[in-house]
Amino acid sequence: MRKRLRDKLSGGLSPDELRKVYNSFDVIGDIAIIKMPKGDVAKEETVAKQIMASQKNIKTVLTPATGIVGDFRVRELRLLAGKNKTTTRHKESGCTFKVDVEKCYFSPRLSYEHKRIANLVKSGETVVNMFAGVGCFSIIIAKTQSKTQVYSIDVNPAAAECMEENVKINEVEDCVFPLLGDAKDIIQTRLQSAADRVLMPLPEKALEYLPYALLALKNTGGWIHYYDFQHAPGKEDPVEKTKQKVAQKLDSMGVCYIIANGRVMRPTGPNWYQTVLDIQVTVLPSKF
Repeated sequence: MRKRLRDKLSGGLSPDELRKVYNSFDVIGDIAIIKMPKGDVAKEETVAKQIMASQKNIKTVLTPATGIVGDFRVRELRLLAGKNKTTTRHKESGCTFKVDVEKCYFSPRLSYEHKRIANLVKSGETVVNMFAGVGCFSIIIAKTQSKTQVYSIDVNPAAAECMEENVKINEVEDCVFPLLGDAKDIIQTRLQSAADRVLMPLPEKALEYLPYALLALKNTGGWIHYYDFQHAPGKEDPVEKTKQKVAQKLDSMGVCYIIANGRVMRPTGPNWYQTVLDIQVTVLPSKF
C-alpha cells in the first residue's frame, strides 16, 4: 500500500516531502496516522484523500499536532480527512484491540515484538506486564500460551479502560487481570515474588523501575524483558550500550543474571534506536 501511495503522490510532493510522509505512515484499525510537512494544508488534504482512496477500510486520517509527551505517552491529533474520531478496533495476531489513539499509547510497529514475547512464554507461567497499555502483550500471551496468568498494569485510566474491554472482547478474563495504577506500587503491595517473567515495555522508565521488576520475580528468579531507547551515532552499537547500562545497574544490586538476547527493534530517529534485552535472573539479592 505504501509503495502505491508513494507512486500516486510523486507528482504532487517533492522527494523530501514524499520521503517524510512515506516513513511516518501508520494504520491502526480504520485510522491512518501520518506525519506531514508543516505549512501546506492543500498537500495535507491531497495525501489524506489519496490514503483513503488507496485503502477503502480507512475511515479517518489524522496527523500529530504535538509530540508524544507525559507519563501516558500520548499526543494530540488533528483531523485531515474522513470521520472525526480517535477510537478504533485494531486486529493483530488473531486478537482484537479497542484503541483510543489520542488517549492511549499504541504502535502497530510492535506487532513482531508482541508475538516474539508470546512465543517465549511457557505454559503455566505467571507474567507481570508493568506497562501494559491497552493490553496487547498481555492478551496475545494469553491467547498463545495455555494456563498462563498475566497481571496487566497501566497507570493511564484511558488505557486501563480499553484494556479491560479488550480482555472481554478476546475472552481471556480467566487469565489476564487488568490493574490500574503505578507498577511499582502494585508490585510492592500485591505482586512481590509472584512472577516467572516480567515485561518492561516503557523505555523512558525501565531503568528506574528495574528494582521493582526484580521484586516481582519469584525467589527462584526468572526472566525480565527490558526495553530502552538508545542514542548510538556512528559505529556505536545500541544493543551493547543498553547492555552496559543495565549490567551496571544489576551489578550494583548484587544480581546474578545472563543477558540471553538483545536486539534493535526499530530506529526511532536519527541515531536513535529502540532496543530490547531478554535477561535471565538466576540469583536475586536479599535486599533491594
